Amino acid sequence: MGEKIVVPPVFPHNSGSLPAPSPTNGNATEVPLTVEKAYLEQIIENAPEAISIVDQELRILRINGEFTRVFGFTADEVAGKRLDLLIVPPDRYAETAWISECLKTESKLSLETRRQRKDGSLVEVLLSTSPVILNGKRVGAYASYRDITEQKRAEELNAALYAIAARSQSAEDLQQFFAAIHNIVGQLMNARNFYISLYDPQSQLLSFPYFVDEQDPTPTPKPLGRGLTEYVLRSGEPLLATPAVFEELVRRGEVELIGASSLDWLGVPLKSGTTCIGALVVQSYSENARFGERDREILKFVSQQLAAAIEHKRYEEALRRSEARSRSLILSAAFGICRCTLGGRFLDVNPALITMLGHDSVEELLKLDVRREVFVNPKELDRLAGDYRYAGGLNGVEVQWKRKDGRVIIVRLSGCAASSTDQPGEVVLELIAEDITDRRQLEEQLRQAQKMDAVGRLAGGVAHDFNNLLMVINGYTEVLLEQLEKSSPMHHKVQSIQQAADRAATLTRQLLAFSRKQLLELKVIDVNKVIGDMERLLRPLIGENIELVTRLSTQTGHTRADAGQLEQVIMNLVVNAKDAMPEGGRLTVQSSDVTVRQNFSEHRFIQTGRYAVISVADTGHGMDAETQSRIFEPFFTTKEKGKGTGLGLSTVYGIVKQSSGYVFAESELGAGTTFYVYLPRVEESAEELSPAKTQQSEAGGCETVLLVEDEESVRELVRVTLASRGYQVLEAENGESGLRIAESFKEHIDILITDVVMPGIGGRELARKLLLLRPGISVLYLSGYTEDAVVTRGALGPRTAFLQKPFTLQNLAKKVREVLLSRSAPPPTPASMAKSASN
Repeated sequence: MGEKIVVPPVFPHNSGSLPAPSPTNGNATEVPLTVEKAYLEQIIENAPEAISIVDQELRILRINGEFTRVFGFTADEVAGKRLDLLIVPPDRYAETAWISECLKTESKLSLETRRQRKDGSLVEVLLSTSPVILNGKRVGAYASYRDITEQKRAEELNAALYAIAARSQSAEDLQQFFAAIHNIVGQLMNARNFYISLYDPQSQLLSFPYFVDEQDPTPTPKPLGRGLTEYVLRSGEPLLATPAVFEELVRRGEVELIGASSLDWLGVPLKSGTTCIGALVVQSYSENARFGERDREILKFVSQQLAAAIEHKRYEEALRRSEARSRSLILSAAFGICRCTLGGRFLDVNPALITMLGHDSVEELLKLDVRREVFVNPKELDRLAGDYRYAGGLNGVEVQWKRKDGRVIIVRLSGCAASSTDQPGEVVLELIAEDITDRRQLEEQLRQAQKMDAVGRLAGGVAHDFNNLLMVINGYTEVLLEQLEKSSPMHHKVQSIQQAADRAATLTRQLLAFSRKQLLELKVIDVNKVIGDMERLLRPLIGENIELVTRLSTQTGHTRADAGQLEQVIMNLVVNAKDAMPEGGRLTVQSSDVTVRQNFSEHRFIQTGRYAVISVADTGHGMDAETQSRIFEPFFTTKEKGKGTGLGLSTVYGIVKQSSGYVFAESELGAGTTFYVYLPRVEESAEELSPAKTQQSEAGGCETVLLVEDEESVRELVRVTLASRGYQVLEAENGESGLRIAESFKEHIDILITDVVMPGIGGRELARKLLLLRPGISVLYLSGYTEDAVVTRGALGPRTAFLQKPFTLQNLAKKVREVLLSRSAPPPTPASMAKSASN
């Protein structure tokens, strides 16, 4: 084979195809040469790069189809023309001269550069060039151009993305950040006139936090109008408003001209999710700076990153404002707030805590040993740690702290664990400390009022039957004393009986009217005896529809407490259980002996030791977890307004805690509730309770008396007493019987003497009906209730009176006489009695 051809023959300047093959002369080497030319021709023509072949003077000898596509020139247009004058921009002539020098040295080159299309636009290309060698001599050059516009654009956008991310982290505020965005966009496109608008849905104002423009000043925040910016916000789509597009939008009434008229206006929405939060806008006033599809895509890309960065910045700003507000709240809070370790060291405190503890500065508190210098009882800190481990936090735990001046205060602590970067591995609590010393003093006063309510309810159930018994005892002892001579040996004994009865009556009156503040008198008491003594008082308190069951363990033992206070605890728990069973049920009061050990998981918050336990269980409605978490809070009640003070269970809590005990509840909705009171056991013998103080109390006619009393012994005593004084007595055992006697008795009845509370028709109803039959009749009520209670219930009216049991026979006779002598007053009417009864 002859001399090898390195490059294919060039086209004639007027042809875009290979030259016709020479006629065969019979030489065998011609056929392979023709085939090789065809191969090389197809390789050049189908190459993905734009290819040009030039001679030593850079005149174009050959181009392929990709060259035409990239640069817009056909083969005829470029044939014989200098390549450097055809597609090299003026600012790249020096580069072309350097390439020519490199080719003379037979060097290969590859570089990224720009070339110019036929229409004058520039294109980013990867240029690869090398000399063409024939017979060892350089005869021309080969150049390929790969269009890397999209690649460069992607690189620029990625660089812009990184730059936006970097600036969003480094910029101190949004204004600096927006200026950085303007600079970044300016590197990608013409952004001489650039602004960012943001819409605030709360104020419904459109603001312009960044605005750079040749013609217009920065607009002030304004309501949404009909400008191009608002159009982008409404549509949520990018808009390239050329003069023609703008005129069409104006014609349709969708926009109006605001500010200076620009040649091109390009805006894209800033979106957070699907919500438009603003717009990113560039505009041009010059023919030399027009916007196209590429600019819209660039701005759209930047807007996505910008919107995300704006939201991030907004969240940061909101977080900073929130932290500032939180800090302000903490610093101005009325409650003490602190961060401290379970080991007993303050890490941070607010001014209220400094004031609460009587110190002068934060530094003073941070230096304190909390266990030794703040807690009155250092073991309470251990209890707090135990409560935290048991419940995962603290909720209303009461402790005693001491101020700098030594004064002890009662503090309620609530809080939970917090993460700590400065104390790794150590549990840090964030606590709210409330000084409740004054509240506790007020609660003591309110507890007295609440005690009055509970005791009053108890009196309502017990006074009637108990005073009936005392009435009989007192009455007959009085009769005996009248009949016995003072010199009789029995006189002194009967007098002792009367004194005992008087003492019992005094106790009853004290029970009914008890309101004095009692001093706490801690004594060793028998828990079972206290419950046993309370049982007979509790039965009438809870009503007939509730079954009372007591189960007292002989192993319960003694505790050191105030017997009266413990009775208050039991009474409050029983009343609470009663109110939880409006339809009736079973109420169980039980005592037991419990030993709490360190590994006793059910009592992890109770100090180890032996306890006398009182439990009060009901079969009522039960409580949910939310209610259980608040049952001991003062003033918390689930009763309707006016039905409870919310201090019953808080009173129980305070008394039990004051006795060094524990109280808690177990309950489920629909399954009833059980309260447990743990009182530390003592092995000492029970002490005698102080005796109650005694109080002394003080005593015919021919009129007809209707006596109605359901207690036979009392009725008999009153009948005998009145009959012995000359009265004619008609007696009845209940209201229905009394009404029948009044209807059948034909003569005049002067006075009705009736018990207030009776089965069936009560005393008030009986008096009202009798006044219809006998309008002039007088009325005297007998009752174990206090006079105030009966008056409040509306039992008294004109020419009516009240005599509280137990009474002396002299007082009875005196009262009857007074009522009969007062008949000059206007008689009571059925209407007045009905009104009285309805009050």
